[in-house]
Amino acid sequence: MPPVITEIEDLRRLHKRRTPKMFYDYCDSGSWTEQTYRENSSDFDLLRLRQRVAVDMTDRTTAMPMIGSQTTMPVALAPVGICGMQRADGEIKAAKAAERFGVPFTLSTMSICSIEDVAKFTTAPFWFQLYVMKDWAFVENLIGRAKAAGCSALVITLDLQILGQRHKDLKNGLSTRIKPTPRNILDLMTKWEWGLEMIGTHRRTFRNIVGHAQGVTDVSSLMSWTAEQFDPALDWEKVKRIMDMWGGPVILKGILDPEDARRAADLGADAIVVSNHGGRQLDGALSSIRMLPQIVRAVGDQVEIHLDSGIRSGQDVLKAIAMGAKATWIGRAYIHGLGAMGQQGVTRALEVIHKELDVSMALCGHRNLAEVGRDILYIPRDFEGDFSN
Repeated sequence: MPPVITEIEDLRRLHKRRTPKMFYDYCDSGSWTEQTYRENSSDFDLLRLRQRVAVDMTDRTTAMPMIGSQTTMPVALAPVGICGMQRADGEIKAAKAAERFGVPFTLSTMSICSIEDVAKFTTAPFWFQLYVMKDWAFVENLIGRAKAAGCSALVITLDLQILGQRHKDLKNGLSTRIKPTPRNILDLMTKWEWGLEMIGTHRRTFRNIVGHAQGVTDVSSLMSWTAEQFDPALDWEKVKRIMDMWGGPVILKGILDPEDARRAADLGADAIVVSNHGGRQLDGALSSIRMLPQIVRAVGDQVEIHLDSGIRSGQDVLKAIAMGAKATWIGRAYIHGLGAMGQQGVTRALEVIHKELDVSMALCGHRNLAEVGRDILYIPRDFEGDFSN
């Protein structure tokens, strides 16, 4: 009998049971003490919803545009590295689920399935996320491949010039080359369904990089190349250069400060994503939802503002929209679905979030998500915090 899935937490538990520990932990962890990782979600709990009654709740719609394209709901699937190790061909499965549901899918530079793999199995244009590398020829080639595949937007991640330390990954021996410890081998052997699917695919390495970056022809050369390639010298001038090279819609991801939001808006970004990389980079940073109001006040009339990090439910989506975001991104929520049930699990995660969003919006007295504002929320007076710098 198939499991009854009523919330993202159900999918998380299945994901943990059905996927090797190193890959589950890669998804469900943050850097250092994981304070920011935890507060990304717990700060949503501080916001309460205002119930309204005797309001016509018929003919509801959660549809909203994201950078000019209409979506079933304003929720994009965020770029997640090694998605194809949560389930075989994971990026393809997630992209197909997103296409059928009517929401954007974003492919990570550090994906297992390549740009061309995803394009081959989908018909709707998807977004491509770029990590800026020192090898400029590789960056140019990657952008050219995304253009050739028909990607409709370029997402430039700004908050990973250097890697934050994630203790679980180090303890699990997870790097660009898995360390075959006895514990890892035993764990892999117990995940037989996962293993059978992985045996059945040839996509088991970073296919956007191997065979495309100079000198990277196998896993060993990939490991040394990756360790040296994230560009710590990335600055606004380089960002502008990449935007000009792309020549199409650009989303700048990793904005957590009003000053950086103004710089992004001045560069002409089509959208910015208020994000702390899911709590995986600077531990001790404030949560995305807590920083959102400041950024909305700073640039809300100049650029489309999206929010990422901490969203686990449709109510979280509703709260973010009410606080001024025009759209949201989910990472762990859909990865839990993917790890639990493959493509069907991603679809189920989207269904759960959509139902929660739709019902909660109605019970707050609204039929159109685009008309939702702060009036549906009870916000603690000190929500943004009495911080100074």
